[in-house]
Amino acid sequence: MVWEEFSVHGYAEFVRVAREQQQRGQVFVYFSGDKDPVSGVSWCPDCIKAEPIVRAELPNLPEGSVFIYCQVGPRDYWKNPNNEFKKNLSLTGVPTLLKYGTPQKLVEEDCFKPNLVRMLFTED
Repeated sequence: MVWEEFSVHGYAEFVRVAREQQQRGQVFVYFSGDKDPVSGVSWCPDCIKAEPIVRAELPNLPEGSVFIYCQVGPRDYWKNPNNEFKKNLSLTGVPTLLKYGTPQKLVEEDCFKPNLVRMLFTED
């Protein structure tokens, strides 16, 4: 594997890991609704649909890059317009896949399209 994955939960942990890893190379982040600890299933149906598509494209990540899987919190937290992800990162929906530090991102249904995911991972 030429890239490394980190799983984080919540805004503070996301910011800490993203900042730490940014010096290593390009950072890509997939934001998803929390998964139930028992069933392992997210409250977000679009996240459930998008995750296997995004994961199937991970081999296309640039060498030396970092992939962060970030659970944004429970549904009621996500729906709050003042949550930190919406306020500080301007996220409008989950799932969101973004190239950290750039305006490049895929939101909701765009994450269902393997060609768009691959393009985000491979184009400068």
